[in-house]
Amino acid sequence: MARPRRIVLVRHGESRGNVDDSVYEREPDHALALTERGWRQAEETGKKLRELFGRERVSVYVSPYRRTHETLRGFHLDPERIRVREEPRLREQDWGNWQDREDVRLQKAYRDAYGHFFYRFAQGESGADVYDRVGGFLESLFRSFEAPDHPPNVLIVTHGLAMRLFCMRWFHWTVAEFESLSNPGNGEMRMLVLGDDDKYVLDRPFERWRNPEPYGITG
Repeated sequence: MARPRRIVLVRHGESRGNVDDSVYEREPDHALALTERGWRQAEETGKKLRELFGRERVSVYVSPYRRTHETLRGFHLDPERIRVREEPRLREQDWGNWQDREDVRLQKAYRDAYGHFFYRFAQGESGADVYDRVGGFLESLFRSFEAPDHPPNVLIVTHGLAMRLFCMRWFHWTVAEFESLSNPGNGEMRMLVLGDDDKYVLDRPFERWRNPEPYGITG
């Protein structure tokens, strides 16, 4: 099995929805573009990625949303050294279709009280639902490692919640641990690095906004 040396997770750059939540009433979530600041964030992250990958090949997976595709475009990676696949299982958490701003704000308050992992948005998904589809993607990713010519790098361009849930699934974090962590900022990276012991470690932790509150011994 040709396990990659690095698996890099990147959150998309700042989108229009990050600065004005009323836009969800007029445009589909998947169609929201990057802001000028979001493009700059993508270009800054791209400089780090190009330095990191050098002339090595990269297997790229990107969420089907416009803001993730634009973020990937802003990296300016060498097209001769990347293999790009759109991966719908890496999309943002579904919050319903056309979103009423005040209703979503109310539901976010309910989610904060109920728990981000288990609360399901009306006509949308819970964090647990996203966990399940990210887990399905991981199974496909593991199978891809069986190819003897698999690139030494994997790049995943996705969303903040999906990044946390990917790491939760990979490292077997508990729900309590997940609930204690914050999303990375727009354009931020996290990297899983293969060590000499053949195990992956996270290059830096997610910020923690509270201490985990487990129900039992698994915490």
